[in-house]
Formats: sequence, C-alpha cells, structure tokens
Amino acid sequence: MTQFEIGDRVEAIDDVISGTVTQVSGHMVTLMTKDGFPMQFQDTELVLVSNDIRVSNFEVAQVKKEKELPKKRTNKKVKPKERNLPKMEVDLHINQLVKNPKPLSNFEMLNLQLDTAKRQLDFAIGKRIQKVVFIHGVGEGVLKEELYSLFRKYENVKYYDADYQKYGLGATEVYIFQNY
Repeated sequence: MTQFEIGDRVEAIDDVISGTVTQVSGHMVTLMTKDGFPMQFQDTELVLVSNDIRVSNFEVAQVKKEKELPKKRTNKKVKPKERNLPKMEVDLHINQLVKNPKPLSNFEMLNLQLDTAKRQLDFAIGKRIQKVVFIHGVGEGVLKEELYSLFRKYENVKYYDADYQKYGLGATEVYIFQNY
C-alpha cells in the first residue's frame, strides 16, 4: 500500500520533476507535472511535498552532520611579550588626579600623588596583582624619589624602571611577591 493519495503534491527524489498525484495503482503513482505531462513513478521514488516545505534525507543528514561536529574553541593565545606586561597602570600625573591643579601648592600635589600611589599599591597587594606600573613622568625626579622611599617601606615589593620602549624614563614598575 502506498502513502500517496490523489491530489497530493509530490516530487521525484532523483530528478527535478514535481506535480500532483492523479492516480495510485499499487506501488505505481501517476502524477501530472506543472507542464501538463502525465508521468509514472514507483512510490519509493517520490516524496510528499506539503505547503512548499521540502526536506530530503540528504538535507536531514547534512543537519545531523553539522550538529555532530565539535565547535572550534577560540583560545586567545597570549604572546610571551604580552604575558609579562603589567596588569595595572597608575598614572600619577597631577592632571589625571584632579580637574584643576592650579590652586594646589607643590607640597599638596606631591602628597596627593603619594597618597594615590600608596592607596593603589595597597589595592594591588589586596587583590594579588603581581605587577603595577606607576607612571610619574620625568620632571626633576622628586616624585620618583618619594615613590622609592614609599616602596622601601614594603618588605614584599621590588621596584625598578619600567619598560623603556613603552614608558620611557618616566615610569617605575613594582613587582609584588605574593607568597611573602
């Protein structure tokens, strides 16, 4: 017994032929093509078309195949140069810390910069950030020397000039020993 009934819309599996079923006799199905030609097929050579939605076994197999393929993992590779970059930068230029530095005296500016440096260093120690760069600028070197005396008060830090290519002479990198 065949699955097709008179009036069903069908397509041939192995050919680009479609039409409407006009006669069903055992396993033989006669269909009328869109051009008005009657054609006979075995019922196994036809597929039912309903509401213009056509899904062949090949398409189902393709979808299953795509689902079975593992998704490519996109691991971002970190270059060795970037791996050693500091995780935290602190810019101590006075115009980065206050909107209008004009009313401040040099003493007040220096204290504000040192307070900021101490606060950020304590934050980095608390958050277990291993490398911090303090950008102080070149200037006359007063802030740099004050920063060095601040860093000497900590037993678990080592400090040195930061990467010259990136910061020039106006930055100091601090390495924080974690298991101290």
